Parts: sequence; C-alpha cells; structure tokens
Amino acid sequence: MTVTFVPFRRRPIRLINRIGEVMGARGVSPVDLTADALRRRAEKTTGLPWSADPQADEALDVLCAAIVDEAKLSLFGSLVIRARMHGILCTRLRVAELIRARPEILATPIEPPIVIAGLQRSGTTMLHRLIAADPDMRAVGSWEVIHLLPGSREKPGKPTLRLAETKLAELALRYLSPQFFAIHAVEADGPEEDVLLQEYSLLSQVPEAMLDVPSYSAWLRRQDMRGSYAYLKTLLQILHTQNPRPRWVLKTPAHLENLDALLDVFPDAVIVQTHRDPVRTTASFSSMLAHGHSMFSDHVDAESVARHWLELNRDMVDRALDVRGRHPDVFVDVRYDDLMDDPIAQVERIYTAAGFALTDGIRVEMERHREGHGQHSHGVHTYTLEEFGLTPDEVAEVYARYRAAFGL
Repeated sequence: MTVTFVPFRRRPIRLINRIGEVMGARGVSPVDLTADALRRRAEKTTGLPWSADPQADEALDVLCAAIVDEAKLSLFGSLVIRARMHGILCTRLRVAELIRARPEILATPIEPPIVIAGLQRSGTTMLHRLIAADPDMRAVGSWEVIHLLPGSREKPGKPTLRLAETKLAELALRYLSPQFFAIHAVEADGPEEDVLLQEYSLLSQVPEAMLDVPSYSAWLRRQDMRGSYAYLKTLLQILHTQNPRPRWVLKTPAHLENLDALLDVFPDAVIVQTHRDPVRTTASFSSMLAHGHSMFSDHVDAESVARHWLELNRDMVDRALDVRGRHPDVFVDVRYDDLMDDPIAQVERIYTAAGFALTDGIRVEMERHREGHGQHSHGVHTYTLEEFGLTPDEVAEVYARYRAAFGL
C-alpha cells in the first residue's frame, strides 16, 4: 500500500515548483546538483582549491548522484539543496584553510562530553536543552551549525550577524512548514543536534532524514564512521576557541548507530540513552520526516519514508545494545516518564555519573529554562501509525529486542 501524503505548500512555492515542472517537461534542468559542479562553485566562492580526503570525496559523489537520480526534488527543493550543499562545501574549504593557518587548534582539549543518544521523540531535545542551560556546559547552537565560522568583520564574542541570519532561516522554516515546526521546533539561539555538524563531514544521517536517497543510505551503512567523528571533534575544537566552556553536551539519535566510533574519538564520554516505547513514538517521528521531505519534493511516499526509518532505527538500537555489552559502565539510562515527572532529578543522576555536582545555582538556571520552554509551545500536531501504513503490532515486533531489554 502506498500512502498518499499531501504536503503543505505556500502559493509562491507552488508557483515556483510549477515552473520547474514545465521546464522539466521540456528537458531543461535549471539547477546543476552534480558533484563536480558543486566543487567548482565552492572553489569560485571561496577562492580556495578543492581538497578532501578520499572518503569525503566519494561521499560527495555518491550523495550528489542520489540527489539527482532519486530524490525527485521540486525546483524550490533543488534551489534550497544546492544552497545547503554549497554552504557545506564552502565551510569545509574554509575549515581546511583555518587549520592550515592555525594548526594549534587541533591540540585544543575536549573534555569528556555528555552524549545524549536516544531514539527520536524520547525526550532527547528536552534533556539536551535543559543541560545546556547550565552556564558551564557547551552545546552546539543552531546559529553555529549554519554559520560555523565568523565573518571577517565579526568581533570576538559578538556573533550578531550570524545570529540574525539564523533567525531569518528559522522564520523561513516556520513559513515553509508550520507543521514541521510544531513537531520539532528550531530556535536560532537554542541548542541543536550535532549530527548537523557531522553533515560537514559528508557522512551523516542528515541527507536521508530530508530526502529520498536510498543509494547514499546504503553506501553510508557500509562506511567506517570514525572519520566523521574525528571531523566532528575538529569542529568542536574550532567552536571551543570561539566560546570556551568546561564541558560539552552533545545530542543526536544518530549516535546510536555508531557508538563504537564515537567512543574511539571521545573515549571517556558519558552516554545518556533515553527510553520511550517506540510503539508510541513512531507515528510522531514518521510525521516529522514526511513533512520534512515535503519541503524539498512534491512526491513524498510517506510509507516508504516511515519504513526506511523503522528499519534503520531498529538497527540503531540493536547496535547500541551490542556496544552496551562491551562498554556497560559508560551508559546512563533515562526513561521518558521519569524525565517528565522530575527532569532535574534525572539531570542530577547524569551529573553524578559524569563526576560533577549539580549546584543550587545550576538548578536555578535549569528551572528558569523550564519555565520559558513549555511542551507544545509551538503548536500540536496529530498523527496515527495507520497514516504511514504501519500497525502497533508491526512496530512492536520490529523493536522486540529493544523493548524486551528495557521493559518497554
């Protein structure tokens, strides 16, 4: 059964996409998304020669081929993805130039981070933002994800322009897909998932979360991800030089797939795994994915998207269970219901495992954050598994090992 998903579309975007359809029918492709074209464009913008390690170069080739051949992008989607890829490649070149000029950055110590790695919709965002309210903790900001490096005119410690540009991007997302924003709010000055930093490595789950790129997804599953995590560390070192704090808090469900690689690069990390029955969360996450895909394509197979991620998430938690067997002492488990009942108590458990105290001053900051960030503050959305061709029994069976391991 193919589930019909009708995306929300503003009228100006519909008109742009209609123009794209007419041009496509005439054999005209107005947006060149081939890897070589993107390389040349990045070189021209930055004035820097293209350089990348072999794995990243292959990743770009595979990803661009998948985008062109499989993603069924609308004209608007093609323009946005080209701009996104252009930003990624330009940033990669500028990062390489920065490291050549300042190699001492690579010696910047990164203290063992707290890494939040639970399935989607299990409280990871709430917990991440709560811990990030601690003045001593450093999280990746949304504005830093989009604008990693300061402009030439930016004064140290005053990223005003980068914040303003990210605020415009936040407003654009609200305009393009209010449904997506209700599911997963993005705040320009708030913490963001570090998988978006890993996107700069060209090896991350980000493309398959946004687009239908099955060949890239299959290729990614076969890769050694230590290079992606090493690049993540380099970017954290760069960000640390801009705004140092004692300790990082990282967060993304994607880490569940590659905890071995993460622990190779961050060997003393404390892994916080949040838990919530995926039978209760799969519909919500599938809805978020479908709305996300619909920003870039007018042809979204919601069931195919949901099933791809159902299988991927199953593999992720199974791989995490295997890693837990080899490294049982680095994990802290947080159940969703316990987090909702008393979030500060769960933070205290995490801090105890990480070896530092939750002071009264930090508690005050976290309580202040909670008061200003209530649940559903950006709206409520409704969804059912049946909308995505799934049933509760099927989801329960797929996650049988994980649900049994944690009594879900």
